[in-house]
Amino acid sequence: YQYLKRYSQKENLDRFTFVPGKIEGTEKECLACLMEFCGRSNPSWTELSNFTCFLNFQLRKCENSVFCSPVVGEQFRGF
Repeated sequence: YQYLKRYSQKENLDRFTFVPGKIEGTEKECLACLMEFCGRSNPSWTELSNFTCFLNFQLRKCENSVFCSPVVGEQFRGF
């Protein structure tokens, strides 16, 4: 949710760092954001769950990538 919220507000995600356990927004705002980005007009709970699991997996890979690190990332902006 932290990434999607900032993305929808057109913030620079290159400088954002995920903070586990940090609570932002309400449950209603989080659900609305997930539904907006999941790609389905009326998603089921299973579809939302699969979307969030896949997104979390991809974001963890990105966060751990050397290409997205603050040091190397400056040369690969937006990568």
